[in-house]
Amino acid sequence: MPAPSPASEPSSHLLVPFASASDPGARAALPQLHLPQLTALLAEWNLVYTDTGDDHTLSPPHERALAQASGVVRGDGCPFDDGQIPWAAAESTRPTEPQAWFTPCHFQVGMEQVTLLPGEQLDLSEAHSRALFEALAPYCAEDGITLTFVSPTRWHAQGEPLRGLACASLDRVAGRSVEAWMAESTANPAGAQLLKRLQSEAQMLFYTHPVHDAREAARLLPVNGFWVSGAGAFLKAPALPAAPTVSDALRRPALQADWAAWSLAWTTLDQHDIAAWRARAKRGEPLTLTLCGERTAQRWTNTHAGSALARLGRRISHLLGTPPAWKTLETL
Repeated sequence: MPAPSPASEPSSHLLVPFASASDPGARAALPQLHLPQLTALLAEWNLVYTDTGDDHTLSPPHERALAQASGVVRGDGCPFDDGQIPWAAAESTRPTEPQAWFTPCHFQVGMEQVTLLPGEQLDLSEAHSRALFEALAPYCAEDGITLTFVSPTRWHAQGEPLRGLACASLDRVAGRSVEAWMAESTANPAGAQLLKRLQSEAQMLFYTHPVHDAREAARLLPVNGFWVSGAGAFLKAPALPAAPTVSDALRRPALQADWAAWSLAWTTLDQHDIAAWRARAKRGEPLTLTLCGERTAQRWTNTHAGSALARLGRRISHLLGTPPAWKTLETL
């Protein structure tokens, strides 16, 4: 998923990824959340859209919601299939050329599963990342993929083998077993096999690289592979509208399963961003809020009447008392 770009005017749409999670620790933390601003906002605003899936889709709800709000659709106007939202191409000046993000990572091998830890959790320096990048780039070039260094935790890849791939978002697989997310690509099976081979080569290449020994000597987890995400291309160059403001406050604690930190981040988000959104709404600004869990994204606005069911729900809430926000978060 791309980072939100700064806008010259305040955004009218706030999108909150990881507002809820399926982890038992998150489910236990939800009833303890005290979010008065969000509780009031949900009672005042109208629910206008719900996108429901399951927690095994390759593209999580917040990426689907961001793609919809940002106009990231195929050239024929249809949404991209699961796992095929071309986030790398969306940030490129050549969006019709197939591209992807390569994320250096640590594959932690356990007794029953292999767990992925992304570069941002590895204290990965630019020097170490660049050295591994420079070692891998010639292998990619041999297979028609041009690799460009963007940051220590993000390498840009471009080439025909990346067209039509279905890839699990890094936000899906980080901190989890990779087996469930190793999807096959029916649209480009040759490209999928090529990338699997490249990942195997990277594992051996990085294991024998001096960076491996340097990191072990420093008691840092070694980088022993990379993850592919955001792959694909547009059918034609899109005209992308202004993207929503995306809050990343809940992302890191959620991916690290630190539910105490996640709860604290939610409290801070409620006191600042959500409170500011309510204040702007009271001044008459038309605004939108999208909350995303691991299965569902829901969108609220202060400008539309909403569905008959939503209006009925608000009337019942007024009679019975406003339900706490965590009850809504529990459904995401």
